[in-house]
Amino acid sequence: MTDIEIAQNVKMNKITQIADQLGLSEDDIEQYGSYKAKIKLPLRVNKETKRKLILVTSINPTPAGEGKSTVTIGLGDALSLLKKRAIVALREPSLGPVMGMKGGATGGGYAQVVPMEDINLHFTGDMHALTAANNTLAALIDNHMQQGNALGIDERRIVWKRTLDINDRALRNVVIGLGGPTQGVPREDGFDITVASELMAILCLAKNLHDLKARINRIVIGYTRDRQPVTVADLKVGGAIAALLKDAIKPNLVQTLGHTPAIIHGGPFANIAHGCNSVLATQTALNLADYTITEAGFGADLGAEKFLDIKVPVLKKRPDTIVIVATVKALKLNGGQNLADLAEEDLSALEKGISNLLHHIKSMQQYGVPVVVAINRFTQDTEQEINYIKETCAKLGVQAIDTDVWAKGGNGALDLAKVVLKTVEQPSQFKILYDQDSDLTDKIKTIVTKIYGGAHVSYSKKASNQLKRFKKLGWDKLPVCMAKTQYSLSDDAKLLGAPHDFTIHVKSFVPKLGAGFIVAMTGNVLTMPGLPKHPAAMDIDINDDGKISGLF
Repeated sequence: MTDIEIAQNVKMNKITQIADQLGLSEDDIEQYGSYKAKIKLPLRVNKETKRKLILVTSINPTPAGEGKSTVTIGLGDALSLLKKRAIVALREPSLGPVMGMKGGATGGGYAQVVPMEDINLHFTGDMHALTAANNTLAALIDNHMQQGNALGIDERRIVWKRTLDINDRALRNVVIGLGGPTQGVPREDGFDITVASELMAILCLAKNLHDLKARINRIVIGYTRDRQPVTVADLKVGGAIAALLKDAIKPNLVQTLGHTPAIIHGGPFANIAHGCNSVLATQTALNLADYTITEAGFGADLGAEKFLDIKVPVLKKRPDTIVIVATVKALKLNGGQNLADLAEEDLSALEKGISNLLHHIKSMQQYGVPVVVAINRFTQDTEQEINYIKETCAKLGVQAIDTDVWAKGGNGALDLAKVVLKTVEQPSQFKILYDQDSDLTDKIKTIVTKIYGGAHVSYSKKASNQLKRFKKLGWDKLPVCMAKTQYSLSDDAKLLGAPHDFTIHVKSFVPKLGAGFIVAMTGNVLTMPGLPKHPAAMDIDINDDGKISGLF
């Protein structure tokens, strides 16, 4: 059966039953039908929980697939089978990948969160609320220009873009305000995908409604003609934008196929944004369960680094264990084996490609947290290949455990769960990668050398000029969010394995003061992706009874 057929054939528990497992009453949740709910704020706190946090990350993604979300969900179900009080905390899917190439983000096989169709499509409307709030702000900016421009905003230096939660390359660069004086002030504009927007980052880093509004007010929307920043607070519309997000800020509660509670909230991409679900979602899980299993987007070089260096200081809780997901196929692809031949045993390619996994292990060990490797098993994997990974990881003092969660659900991750239960109890000395008070260039150099394995950073003329400007404005000490290809440790998507001594090319910066960081744009990363030649949308259908097919 396909993923969607498996999900549709499993009987779900009512969401009130899932809430009850966590000690939540019907008064603590707002139901969206029978199987979805939002958890009301302020958060309930159970001081008796162990508050153990497990971060799941992976090697660099490949067309062979890694299954990070699948392992995350399977591990949650395995802990539940071991009679542990566990919650899975994931990001919300974006319609861009769902309708594009990557597909959904609800796991696979017998390790899924449900209702799968709802979560992958409109869910509880969070993405639409963010899109509406973002575009309301854009409309208010243009209205301010039309109504006399009292703030003296330079129309050439408006940096706030419109958004859409679907891949649409035609909207990357547009011209608006055409048609005469009553139609607005003509200017160049563009669209980002919603999950790359600053409002998404703010939603995922806000600690409460008060913090949400304060962060929104700090957003820089553009500059005056003498290059002074203009914020949402200057426009006096922060309250209105926050009001549009009053429900979106509440974490969403659903369940896995094994009826383990799952909180799914927020969904920034990790290649162009900070790649972590919301602080409120993770905090809620920590408050309600002994073991919170969460994931960060894409590979450890992107999502995990941002989780540890951007999210942890806000969450004020470090992971107790980091799980790195790898597959035999992906490692062989990194080692040069052809995609079409990955089902065949090739120890030579595996020996070369395992460098990618070893690099991620070493980079995560720098944070002082115990590391475990989860080998997401495919049916074609041989015992020789699996054993080679285990033996090689052992040389770094890391245990690698093979899992089979796609076929077996939680039962396929019991060995992994038992190891994780031991590692979360180990003493650790967590430390953030860089000095929070260091300059942006120092932070970028640290990430490039210690996480990516590069040697140099080059800055375009535009980026260099921006750095000088940021220093004058006092923005040069903010955390940095690297926008980089997910497919390679470098900024060249075709450079696989574990390259070293390369140069990262910073083209420009995007200040996101509401989120609290500066985005460094590298390589050819786009904040509005495009659809592939054969988008997943071509395979999705719905019958006369409302049953959906083709989602994955």
